[in-house]
Amino acid sequence: MLNLDGAVTRSTIRPAGRREWAALAVLVLAVVLLAVDGTVLSLAVPSLTAALDPSAVQLLWIGDIYSFALAGLLVTMGNVADRIGRKRLLLIGSAGFGVASLLAGFAPSAEWLITARVLQGVAGATLMPSTLSLIRHLFTDARQRTTAIAIWSAAAGGGAALGPLVGGVLLEHFWWGSVFLINVPIMAVLVIAGLILIPESRDPHPGRFDVLSAGLSLLAIIPVVYAVKETAGHGISWLSLLAALVGVGAGVAFVHRQRRLASPLIDVTLFRRPAFAGAVSANLLSVFAFSGLLFFFSQYLQLVRGYGPLEAGIRELPGTVASIVVVVVAGYLVTRLGRGHVIGGALMLAAVGLALLALAEGADHYVWLALALVLVGLGVGLSLTLTTDAVVSSVPKDKAGAASAVSETAYELGVALGIALLGSLQTVVYRAKLDLPSGLPTTLEAPLRESLASAVSALSRQPVSESAALLEHVLGAFVQAMQVTSLVGAVILAAAAVLSWRVIPSDR
Repeated sequence: MLNLDGAVTRSTIRPAGRREWAALAVLVLAVVLLAVDGTVLSLAVPSLTAALDPSAVQLLWIGDIYSFALAGLLVTMGNVADRIGRKRLLLIGSAGFGVASLLAGFAPSAEWLITARVLQGVAGATLMPSTLSLIRHLFTDARQRTTAIAIWSAAAGGGAALGPLVGGVLLEHFWWGSVFLINVPIMAVLVIAGLILIPESRDPHPGRFDVLSAGLSLLAIIPVVYAVKETAGHGISWLSLLAALVGVGAGVAFVHRQRRLASPLIDVTLFRRPAFAGAVSANLLSVFAFSGLLFFFSQYLQLVRGYGPLEAGIRELPGTVASIVVVVVAGYLVTRLGRGHVIGGALMLAAVGLALLALAEGADHYVWLALALVLVGLGVGLSLTLTTDAVVSSVPKDKAGAASAVSETAYELGVALGIALLGSLQTVVYRAKLDLPSGLPTTLEAPLRESLASAVSALSRQPVSESAALLEHVLGAFVQAMQVTSLVGAVILAAAAVLSWRVIPSDR
């Protein structure tokens, strides 16, 4: 049975059997699908742009509004799951995710697709916290639970890395909407298997649900990101400044309110522990750099290198494989070096990989790109595998649930911020590097400045004799912007590496 704060008593500790491991497989399927859906869209950007003609700002919203909706609602939905039942919310969310995927797959416009992505994020927010909470309920034996959480973490990281490959296979044979429709049969399997295999669980004493805190958590995220996107796309305006002020004010109010509540949505006092704050930061920043890289690197491979969607996905495989294989050696490295040192070293390795990628993007041979991707994959994969465990290990056992909610939120927020902030930086630098000739018609100049995808689409409709030089110039501007963005990501990861090395314990 559970005690008052949700911990498992000694009398209920028992080894997990086949049913529990089969249930874990269902939960991992949900996590993989959510992670894949966060990155699978990157390869579809060129064909999606040609079909829907989104603006640069709309394209960024299509890419990351899913993760922002998911991150903003994770903590709220985790609290809802504690009350109505984690299995029930998981199955409701799975069905909703399938419906939202149908709407996204057949979207006739950019606005429609953005709305569908919001609905996907809302449904996804019901899945992620339920999976980890159910794992803690299914696996009462500490060693088995550690193994199960390690599999969960590897699934999240591996799913994000597999997204481009899945997208490449689909886009080679179908239209861009197929990257969403593939979710429908998988969610159907998840609902049926979940009904049979997953037991229900809920918190017997969840405390009062605070609606105001839920609203403040959303207001603390979305307006700030809108301000960043608006400033990157159109410069500073009174609207972007107002949005930033609203977001910051909501964030301050949220933290202040959590400190006073008896049952807060997030236990902000956990951040007083340097080890906890360092592990959460490492989690967020590693996903931040990896997601921002994937979103624009897939466009680079197709539009600059000229690879088809499937070939581009295959050429991203070195990073994908490295991020998954590294799980095999994670335990050995932690035993020899300690958790904090391994996470710090992994992030520094990823930083070196991003710096090398900045150089390799201008090189002729793919081998340098592959080497850089391996380093990034090894570093990010190892960091993601260990940071969830580091977060939970840095707090008392009765705070494990609250710590897990923060870790999940940091992961999804890292995905969204990586695309939004690094994406906005990419757009700003790309436009700054453009030196277009005077006298271009507005109908051509506008798409050239909008984004590389829209530029390539517009130039493909011009005579080759007139468009060749312009195409070479916009490709060069995009590559330079990628190099700047990669170097900024490398600096951020290097800082996170130093932080992790110093503050996350490294007991062997």
